Amino acid sequence: MTSAPVLEVRDLRVQFDVPAGRLPAVDGVDLTLRQGEVLALVGESGSGKSALSMSLVGLNRGPRTHISGEAVFKGRDLVAASERDLRGVRGKDIAVVFQDALAALNPLHRAGAQVSEMIRAHRDMTRGQATARAVELLGEVGIAGPDRTARAYPHQLSGGMRQRVMIAMGLANDPAVLIADEPTTALDVTIQAQVLAVLKGVQRDHGTSVLLITHDLGVVAEVADRVAVMYAGRIVEQGLREEVLFHPQHPYTMGLLGSVPPIDGPVVRRLPTIAGSPLTGVDRPSGCAFAPRCPFVHDACAERPVLRRRHGDDGHLDACVLPSPARATARSQGGIA
Repeated sequence: MTSAPVLEVRDLRVQFDVPAGRLPAVDGVDLTLRQGEVLALVGESGSGKSALSMSLVGLNRGPRTHISGEAVFKGRDLVAASERDLRGVRGKDIAVVFQDALAALNPLHRAGAQVSEMIRAHRDMTRGQATARAVELLGEVGIAGPDRTARAYPHQLSGGMRQRVMIAMGLANDPAVLIADEPTTALDVTIQAQVLAVLKGVQRDHGTSVLLITHDLGVVAEVADRVAVMYAGRIVEQGLREEVLFHPQHPYTMGLLGSVPPIDGPVVRRLPTIAGSPLTGVDRPSGCAFAPRCPFVHDACAERPVLRRRHGDDGHLDACVLPSPARATARSQGGIA
């Protein structure tokens, strides 16, 4: 049974004014986050993942930023909401776990004080009550000795511990949505596994919907329920984790998967790569943005692609115009140059 939508994004566009013109970081994205699921947003650096997620809570608004479309949460359009309204949503209904915990945490305040401050910003609690709750939250995210950690400053904690403090801050007000922006970057694999286990526990124990921003397909395989693959500001494929990882339909998705080192079989001397570089300029093709890098490009790619069902269940969509035989060839070759 499909759970109800918590957050619905419709035709979201985020553009930034740069010296060369207007950069389309997010170019007409439709996305649905459902109750209690982990939705992984995947793509190379610069594909627009963070720009999309930060626009949902107004963290990239400014005089040189242009945001349009809709992001409907509990009947309210967050794109059209005022800054005052968004302050009531951020940290309470929608929380964010940032990529660089050391930069996100205040170096002048103890970890516990920062968690309790988040609690008191949205709840009517005394300082003592908020402090006690902060210690409880630090324990809930798997920190051994939460009392001691609560008294520590960020620089006294390891990277994994700081990331758990950020997750505790995110959970402080029992949000409906948790946006985790590259939460395992720069962490070793053991600590990554621990942080991912915490996120899965958040989803399971609190019923929180998680929007996970990542470029790591190993992370996707570990925790995601559904996957949306993003390239040059557009969603090029989305569906259940198993469908996207084991039956990719878009050449870009195939290329990403083909560049992952195999864990069995013969040793690969050189990993396959996707030809060319991601689009970074203000000028974008009117048709498929991946066409300049795609080894299977043809005339039909000049038309703007539309997400359609071509394989699997109704929820597996891709934006490739390749006919089935050509996609089968691409898949067998790894979708690479």
